[in-house]
Amino acid sequence: QVQLVESGGGLVQPGGSLRLSCAASGLTFSYYRMSWHRQAPGKERELVANISNFGMQVYADSVKGRFTISRDNAKNTVYLQMNSVKPEDTAVYYCKAVHIVSANTYWGQGTQVTVSS
Repeated sequence: QVQLVESGGGLVQPGGSLRLSCAASGLTFSYYRMSWHRQAPGKERELVANISNFGMQVYADSVKGRFTISRDNAKNTVYLQMNSVKPEDTAVYYCKAVHIVSANTYWGQGTQVTVSS
């Protein structure tokens, strides 16, 4: 079965950095568009960044210039490098995979990121 497992979350001070990873299994990774989403308490889940199966990246305005999404198809893994983090980046971060033809969609279980001094 398909599994997406996020890791790398934790507590980080404002201005610091964190790298999230999402390891995928049970799917042909190179045929999936991958994205990171986040959900803060009391708010709706929102798109953070998206990377196509051939590497084109799209970012939410709130993270442009600070976050970088990347993928390693050989390792079936997508990353989110978070730099210059702010308290408003505090949320549960989720990884999502969408098949480029069928649009079959899978979500990870999420990893908590807390930005606080």
